[in-house]
Formats: sequence, C-alpha cells, structure tokens
Amino acid sequence: MLFGCYHFICTLTKDTILPSYKGSTIRGIFGRALKKVVCVLKRQECKSCLLRKNCLYAILFDTGNIPPPFVIEPPLADTTHFKKDDIFDFHLILFGEINKNFPYIVYAFKEAESFGFGKAINNGKKGSLRLKEVRKEGKIIYSDDSQTIQIKDLYTELKVPVLRENKTHTTQLKINLLTPLRLKFRNKLSAELPFHVLIRAVLRRIFTLFSYYGEGKPELDYVGLVRKAESVKIVKSDISWFDWKRYSFRQDQAMLMGGIVGSITYEGDIGEFVPLIQLCEKLHIGKQTSFGLGKIKLELL
Repeated sequence: MLFGCYHFICTLTKDTILPSYKGSTIRGIFGRALKKVVCVLKRQECKSCLLRKNCLYAILFDTGNIPPPFVIEPPLADTTHFKKDDIFDFHLILFGEINKNFPYIVYAFKEAESFGFGKAINNGKKGSLRLKEVRKEGKIIYSDDSQTIQIKDLYTELKVPVLRENKTHTTQLKINLLTPLRLKFRNKLSAELPFHVLIRAVLRRIFTLFSYYGEGKPELDYVGLVRKAESVKIVKSDISWFDWKRYSFRQDQAMLMGGIVGSITYEGDIGEFVPLIQLCEKLHIGKQTSFGLGKIKLELL
C-alpha cells in the first residue's frame, strides 16, 4: 500500500481561538477547500453525481462505510489561544493511490485561506490558515516562496509484516493512547481495552486499509491471533474517557465525540503482535481516524 506522511506548516492571519483537540477543525477546512478546488457540479449532491467515482473530494470525504484514505494528525498540545503569525502545523497521512494526487491537496490547503479558521477573539473578524511549507521527513517539498511542489519520492510502500519472521520474545508492552480512541466491541463503545479488543481493532484496521487501498486482503490468521490475544493480561491501566465536540457543516449540528486516552500495560505471550501494533502506529486504529483519533505509541518493556 502506498503511504505518505506530510508535514504542513501554516501561520494564522489573525488572533484565533481553537479547540483543545483540533483534528475536526483541520479536517473541516480541508474538506471545504478541496470541494471548492475540485468540484465541477457545485450544487450536485455527491451520492447522485455522475463524476463521483473520479472526484478527488468524493474519494476522500464521501466513502460511505469504507474508511477514508487519509488521517489528519493535529498538534497534540491543548493550546487554544493563538496570536497572528503564530505557527500552526499538523501532519496529513495518505493511503494508496491518492498519494499521486498530492499536488491537488496542497492547492486545496492554499485555498483554505479563503475560509475562516477557528473563532475570532473579542468579536473581531475571523482569521484564516495560511500555508507556508510542506515537508516530508524534514525535506521541504513545497514552499509559499517557490510556488512549486517536489513530486519525487513523495511516498513509500507499506507492507503487512510476515509474523513468523518478526516474532520476538517480548512478554510485556505498554500502549500509549496519544489521541482519543473510539472502539466498538459487541456493538458498544468501550471504555476499557482488553488486549484482544486492541488486537481486533489492529487487525480490522490493517484488513480494511490494505483491502481497499493496497494489494488486497492480507494473509493473516485473524481467528488464531484473536484467540492468542485473549490470554494476554492487563497489569496496569491508566486510561480514562475524554469527550470533545465537533461541528459538522454537512449535518449542520454539533456532535459529541468521545474516546479513551491514557496508557495501558499488558503481559503475556505478545511478541507475535508487536509488528502488527508497530504498523498501526502509522495507520491509527478505531473509529473516526480521519480526525486523528486512535493514534497509538508502543513501548516495549
């Protein structure tokens, strides 16, 4: 599966108030700007549009039950007040062939300056987001000064690990939930994270992304891995529920989006699972990943 992780560096045109969790705000401005850039039939609903199969906006934002081929990683700091010309940066991760359309995405974020961003301070005029640079692994691939995009070596190839070649003798690991994790187990949102529930989410994420945006269904022993995961125990849990609100322009309403944050330590025969979890450090897991939810970090103990 093609994989690209791009670092967008922007500035704010006015003093601005942003929510503590900024994934929804960035995703919202991205969607509005991209639709402005690529939509040919402005008044046509995506679901009934004849062009939707080839439309970059529909491929990214109107995927139905298929996970979107992107993740926005907002800044993790919970700063809410920003001054004019402050740096505001985030990462955009793209999966699959959509990486080949990266120049359109850069152009969309340039056009984002025409939309308001965040809330105005003291009832003043709302500011906007101004794109200055995009970097890939520290290398500048776009700058506002040059007005050119370097398209060489933008993305890499991700592969599902062959577990028998990567098995280690690890017996204890810690999972840090860097952004809220929304998981459903038995059709309910879970505020707990047994190891087998974590592994179910990892396997589901790998299966769906590689099936839709990669080379097809990964050859993994899904049933066997879940069965093995059920024997792994929790030795320490410091997780809690975190609620945040987002506003949906398409549905014209505020929506409550909660998930678990914190860290949890497991012990057992877990070496076989390590490469799968490491892969999902790049992919995120759970629901609403396009907002940046489900970002995890693995520590081997």
